[in-house]
Amino acid sequence: MTAIDQSSTPPEMRLGLAKRGYSGVIQHLDATEVNSSLPAIELESRLIELGFVEGARVEVLHEGIIGRDPIAVRVENVTVAVRRREAMAVVVV
Repeated sequence: MTAIDQSSTPPEMRLGLAKRGYSGVIQHLDATEVNSSLPAIELESRLIELGFVEGARVEVLHEGIIGRDPIAVRVENVTVAVRRREAMAVVVV
């Protein structure tokens, strides 16, 4: 058996933690531990409708002045604004 080299795989992180200029690829959505007023399934559905789907390229374009919230995110070729707490449901590498 050969060991898998995991050093070449970038670590997963939540999009809500990303700073301006970050770019990556969506791995999956996970709203189970997100502090949102929406139920997890509804939050995931809304994010999918906005284009946050597995494999999509994302880039954080702008952060709000107060508390760095909301953030402007380019998903493929569309720019959307999302709250950081809702962006915590998006897992990226």
